Amino acid sequence: MFTRRLVLTGLAATSAAGLVPGALRAATIKPDAASALLVIDVQNCFLPGGSLAVKDGEQVVPIINRIAKGFANVVMTQDWHTAGHVSFATSHSGKKPFETVDLSYGKQVLWPDHCVQGTEGASLSKDLAIPHAGLVIRKGFNKNVDSYSAFTEADGKTTTGLAAYLKARKVKRVFLAGLATDFCVAWSALDARKARFETYVIEDACRGIDTQGSRGGKAPPCCSSSIEMLSGERTKAMRPSRGGRLMVTPP
Repeated sequence: MFTRRLVLTGLAATSAAGLVPGALRAATIKPDAASALLVIDVQNCFLPGGSLAVKDGEQVVPIINRIAKGFANVVMTQDWHTAGHVSFATSHSGKKPFETVDLSYGKQVLWPDHCVQGTEGASLSKDLAIPHAGLVIRKGFNKNVDSYSAFTEADGKTTTGLAAYLKARKVKRVFLAGLATDFCVAWSALDARKARFETYVIEDACRGIDTQGSRGGKAPPCCSSSIEMLSGERTKAMRPSRGGRLMVTPP
């Protein structure tokens, strides 16, 4: 099995050419009717002043707002935890945020209390302007199971229904943006690939927590997950990013 740890590995254009699909090698990639934008967890708790603020997290909002105008299909997600959720450090005596514990479904990072149901911290950013979003997926509401992914809870079995929703609308490719790159965006991207969607992460429309320095790591070439990084900041379409590809590393 592979752990879902995100690392980015830089690729020279010459060495990457044989690995990147022809469409990605084109100058730009434009969303079409078979494309969906997944806006991951752009919530107050992850923005400046929040209990689990992601550095520069607010910077993704104007980029997402602009990019979303090019998509007919938009889905937004929210962390939606109960009070006393199993992922909170305060639920484990003697534990501190960012330490880990072993739970029935595997190792769990412990977090500050965040995105508790019905609180202002759990609300989507008021600056998001995506009135045509067709669905909001709430995840992590099972008190005893965390859920980074927009598709599947951390137990690896319980689904959110997102894959079926997208397939019913004949979506074939998904583009991800939001917070945080190395957790909820990464897990969602990996599960999107598992569900057989073409999967792209819009790098400049994401920010990471980076608790373990993952963005500086390198992965063996055999572990590519075929998830491509794009840049959407300077164009209404999206260009391949120089940042690299999402990779999955063995435990």
